[in-house]
Amino acid sequence: MEKHLHIISFDVPYPANYGGVIDVFYKLKNLHKAGVKIILHCFEYVRGYQKELEKYCETVYYYKRNTSFLNQLSATPFIVKSRVSGELMNNLLKDGYPILFEGLHTCYYMNDKRLANRKKIYRESNIEHHYYFHLAHSETNFLKKLYFIIEAKKLFSFQKQLVYADLMLVVSTEDTAYLKSVFPESEIKYLPSFHAFDDVKIKEGKGNYILYHGNLQVAENMKALEYLIKNVFSKINHQVIIAGLNPSQEIYNWVKDYSHIKVIANPTDTEMQTLVENAQIHCLYTHQATGLKLKLLNVLYSGRFCICNEDMLAGTNLEEACIIKNSPQEMIEGINNTFQKEFTQEMINLRIQTLQAFDNKAKTQQLISYL
Repeated sequence: MEKHLHIISFDVPYPANYGGVIDVFYKLKNLHKAGVKIILHCFEYVRGYQKELEKYCETVYYYKRNTSFLNQLSATPFIVKSRVSGELMNNLLKDGYPILFEGLHTCYYMNDKRLANRKKIYRESNIEHHYYFHLAHSETNFLKKLYFIIEAKKLFSFQKQLVYADLMLVVSTEDTAYLKSVFPESEIKYLPSFHAFDDVKIKEGKGNYILYHGNLQVAENMKALEYLIKNVFSKINHQVIIAGLNPSQEIYNWVKDYSHIKVIANPTDTEMQTLVENAQIHCLYTHQATGLKLKLLNVLYSGRFCICNEDMLAGTNLEEACIIKNSPQEMIEGINNTFQKEFTQEMINLRIQTLQAFDNKAKTQQLISYL
């Protein structure tokens, strides 16, 4: 039998160059490969029409986000209210196929009576109110901090809509446990994020630099990077490369006195992948134990040694694949002890075993079984 699925995406999921859309894009790509007919609905506000998506979807609909100030005054969270579309509802009602809601952002119609007889699946990427409280904590601008706090409170209230989902698919074991405690009667399954990698491809041997990469516009990443530069990278003699989207002048100011620290702005996907593959050490740090950090999977599928703190690994079961260091001194010692080591085939084999739970093909079959 043919299987059809509506996917409502909070953003246009291509190019797949940041956390949330990576999961969406590679999910629909793998579902297409397995024969699922996908009707994709995208909320567009920066990215525009993407022909690439037509390779994997039967139909792609685009809806403009309504980011007017009035939507910020609503009791509904702004990330939800700005993604309300009557056109979307009309398109959902053209058939009776299951609906996959990507993120709490897209769940405005979860409790709509017109969808009462439809199979509704919620795809979690973060416990959103936790995430927004963390953003508020990281933010230094007062107005932005206030916005994040208000949005977090709205998201906490709106979360109760998830009781109307027939199934919740959750990216981390910690988030799974949380949702099971809040919705004890609901069906909730752990399904790690989809990603770009079909196989583990790591180079043996060693590199000659430490890499930190990410979207350098995100407050969480900025806070982590500032912490690493001031407490770790500035205290070592090895070459450090910081690579990512749109680094601010502030980042250049942080590193200007350190000749061994280099910033690479807006590398292409190919350039970034080359940086990941050739690094000796990946240094990852977060103050937020939320969701699954997809750059961690990128590192583990393609990179050598990974030094990170416990919060980066929360709910992933990937502790065996990483060198866990929490304090700056521990990180410095971990870097110095690891910088001259060879990454061996035995280490690659261990990495392959550790990452079996993240295999895209297995996750695709698991998701199809739920349809």
